[in-house]
Amino acid sequence: MPVLVRRALALTLIAMIAVVPSACRNKPEGTVKVVVIGGAPKLRDPALGPLAAPDGVLLASVGQGLVRFDASGNIVGGLAERWTVSDDGLTYIFRIASTNWPGGRKLTAQQVARILKRSIASSSANSLKDTVGAVSDVVAMTDRVIEIQLKAPRPNLLALLAQPEFAIVRNGVGTGPFQPAADHVPPGQLRLTREISDPDADETRHEDVLLSGASADAAVRKFASGETDLVLGGTFADLPYALRARLPRGSLRFDPASGLFGLVPARSGSKLDDVAARRVLSQAIDRDALVDALNVPGLVARTTILEPGLEGVPDPVAPTWLATPLAQRRAALAADAARLFGTDKPPIKIWLPNGPGAQILFDRLASDWGAIGLTLQRAPSPGAADLKMIDQVAPSISPAWFLRQFRCQFVPVCDDQADQLLDAARDALVAAQRAALLAQAAARIDEDQLFLPLAAPIRWSLVSSRIQGFAGNRYARHTLTDLEQRPSSGGP
Repeated sequence: MPVLVRRALALTLIAMIAVVPSACRNKPEGTVKVVVIGGAPKLRDPALGPLAAPDGVLLASVGQGLVRFDASGNIVGGLAERWTVSDDGLTYIFRIASTNWPGGRKLTAQQVARILKRSIASSSANSLKDTVGAVSDVVAMTDRVIEIQLKAPRPNLLALLAQPEFAIVRNGVGTGPFQPAADHVPPGQLRLTREISDPDADETRHEDVLLSGASADAAVRKFASGETDLVLGGTFADLPYALRARLPRGSLRFDPASGLFGLVPARSGSKLDDVAARRVLSQAIDRDALVDALNVPGLVARTTILEPGLEGVPDPVAPTWLATPLAQRRAALAADAARLFGTDKPPIKIWLPNGPGAQILFDRLASDWGAIGLTLQRAPSPGAADLKMIDQVAPSISPAWFLRQFRCQFVPVCDDQADQLLDAARDALVAAQRAALLAQAAARIDEDQLFLPLAAPIRWSLVSSRIQGFAGNRYARHTLTDLEQRPSSGGP
């Protein structure tokens, strides 16, 4: 064989070898291992109470609602193959796809309506029940058509229905998109399977996910050692575990989460019943230093209950006291603290979750309030605290969710007039009137400092190079479907 021919064949062979690994990496690699920070995932009924992070991920995976979130946080069909909204915004009509429960029995609109009505009934402990207070009825029109009737328009209803709290589960089973596999796995783990038919290619694609829960430090160690492909459910309290670990470049991802992150009085009957005392505490916090200490890219300090970009209301205006630098405010704040808290100045007790991130927050607050003569202590429980942490992601872009967390039925220190404004807003049929009432309620809550805002909620994940179908979103909800497929562009 001539030398030139041999050389050409050798170069061709080298090129083929170089291509093979890349091609192999694009093929499925078997079971995707997902760890959610928290306990072992359990399929819990959301009508029985709030869902832990692992339970929410499991419920959204095996018990989809009428609609669900895709990887980017967009609304896509779940049980419903399509839906329409009436011109006045008071009626949502969903057509359910032809679906069977595991075991083969047909799923009907009547069954879905009963499950949804149970979730929003007065006896339900569903953590999102209050967000759908405008729903007047859920009616099965036919075996495959459901109508949700509203007392007033709610443009964000679909985002609420996509939350796992409104997943459709009956007798401990749902309709997918995943189903638990029957094979044996170690205790605390669940194998979830999914079959996807491709009508264009006349073939079926198989997805297999091994889902488990773990403490934050254990989850980070598993990811760093390559034992898991995806970690979900991180918060500010456990973020330092990820920041301290040696992780692959780009694997630590943050959601642009919307919601509440701050402090609220935990009981009545303390010095914090006095609005002046709450104002002193809020104005003494060096929020910029706190944000720097938390070390989250793009995180900004917040001094109002509402955040920019919420539906129907103008962006909040910073309080006037913020125009004076903290160093110049401290002398007056120290004098006010001495007058309001007395010469003895009993310690302020605060409840925070466990974790090194919570310790960072405590240390910052202790320093800021110590600078005006006050002492901070950690309380062993919310019931023993003067202040407690609120760290919640908003389920929609409605400003009402932010404000209704501070109604008198939910918090011990509240404002009756703000409650009246919120009640009027719930029944308002005109969007502009509703927005004006909500803005007034927000102004009262801010003025009375019923909430001490700090920043946006922090939600983080660890994502391996294998996972292509992951995207941050404002709801911090992450589907387990199509994890190895790139998500569609765009977002909410």
